[in-house]
Amino acid sequence: MISVGQKLKLKFKLKIVQHDEEREVAFQDLLTRPTIVSVYMKNNTPGCDRQNDDLAKHTAEFEAAGFNLIALSRDTCGSHKRYAAKKGIAYTLASDPDDLFAQATDSVVEKKMYGRTFHGPRRAAYVIDTDGTVLAVIEKVDTADHAAQVRAALLTRE
Repeated sequence: MISVGQKLKLKFKLKIVQHDEEREVAFQDLLTRPTIVSVYMKNNTPGCDRQNDDLAKHTAEFEAAGFNLIALSRDTCGSHKRYAAKKGIAYTLASDPDDLFAQATDSVVEKKMYGRTFHGPRRAAYVIDTDGTVLAVIEKVDTADHAAQVRAALLTRE
């Protein structure tokens, strides 16, 4: 997994849903100011719902502090649009079915579910500066209290 102080290569393109509009962007173009990237597995699953619900409650706080907020999963933009409408999500949702962000952060891990082994992105969060430098890493997300984890990570970097 990438460490604080390392610089990410973020020229890869992803599709995003932002303000109910779908578009493709180079990930680096989303870094218009320091950015919180929260990686989750799948829309409409209990843990991921708790993680996003907690972020949604605190979106204005992070924006007022000068941070962009992006939640990223393998879900399609169509799924993200429905999910954002259902959950009242005002921040950017990124679709990363090829795990490009996880590859950039060296956070593709082996997972097991229903007796099946596969590789996928680690549920984690990152604070990234506008030049791609990692400012903070949350290696294990507490889905019920994710916003507090992010807040603590932001405070420790000051």
